[in-house]
Amino acid sequence: MGGPGTRLQPLTFNVPKSLVPVLNRPVMEHMIAYLRQFGVEDVILTLNYLPDAIRDYFGDGNDFGVRLTYCFEKDPLGTAGAIKNAAQYLDGPFIVLNGDIFTEMDLADMYSFHARSKAWATIALTWVDNPGAFGVVETDEKSKVRAFIEKPPPGTETTNWINAGTYILEPEVLSYIPSGRHYMFEKGLFPGLLDAGEPVFGFSYRGYWLDMGTLNKYFWLNVDLLEAKTSTPLVVGAGRDGVRRGPNVTVHPSAEITAPAVIGADCRFDNDSRVKGPAIIGRDCIIETGACLENVIIWDNVRVGANARLYNCIVSSGVKIESGREVANCVLTPAQSAPLPLQR
Repeated sequence: MGGPGTRLQPLTFNVPKSLVPVLNRPVMEHMIAYLRQFGVEDVILTLNYLPDAIRDYFGDGNDFGVRLTYCFEKDPLGTAGAIKNAAQYLDGPFIVLNGDIFTEMDLADMYSFHARSKAWATIALTWVDNPGAFGVVETDEKSKVRAFIEKPPPGTETTNWINAGTYILEPEVLSYIPSGRHYMFEKGLFPGLLDAGEPVFGFSYRGYWLDMGTLNKYFWLNVDLLEAKTSTPLVVGAGRDGVRRGPNVTVHPSAEITAPAVIGADCRFDNDSRVKGPAIIGRDCIIETGACLENVIIWDNVRVGANARLYNCIVSSGVKIESGREVANCVLTPAQSAPLPLQR
């Protein structure tokens, strides 16, 4: 399970990816808040893995300022197949977001570009230094897509612009997606639209963009938010110089918490404990006497024993760390541990 490309599976065995916490709030909640900034009020969630947990948390969406519709998949239908499964709700232009992506891109600007271009499909593009690890998107001088090239060998790249995982689509594209089977945007729908001569455009974006689909990237997303390298409308005051505490947090006078840090509700920090940011600690956690934590993401209901040492760690909910234990560069869950070699 090691390596910077390790997927999130150690953390998502019993938790759907949509509920993985970012600054102690589910990543899907951040995405809904992002959409609300641009006036989006109707959101469709396409679900396959542990759908009841997601529905139980978000309900009808009213508490989050949106109207939620759920579309369930017995078997995974792929990125485009999932949209076809929701076709009955799509009677006008619609936005598609990849659930792994965190971005500050202006959706209003992208929509204006889409309308001006009279596109059937507009694909957000982001610039990367190493396009060989991705699928690149070639466009002409008017931003019309010419070709999709999957993971070009080093030295053969014709562009550094890659698919950023956000799309604006017209309902006409649904006729190009087969019903009831696995089908992808990247290798199916978009190349098919090009082959048919339909208008597909690329919208270039150079701001913050991160795919949090690996343990390493998930860790750095949280750190970037704490260090104010990007922002979220859900958490205010969690920047580089702040310590944001939830209600009923008890900190012994001899304990020390150094910014940047976010502390969840009902936590307890015993005497001589130390937390050095960047640090995120979830709800109902206990940090016992003399424990030291640095550069950590800790989920809910975690107990760190006396004089334990944690450095560069992700700890999932319910873990109990023994007194005196030293843990570094690691992901801990109640069932297993996995290495976390942190690389930018």
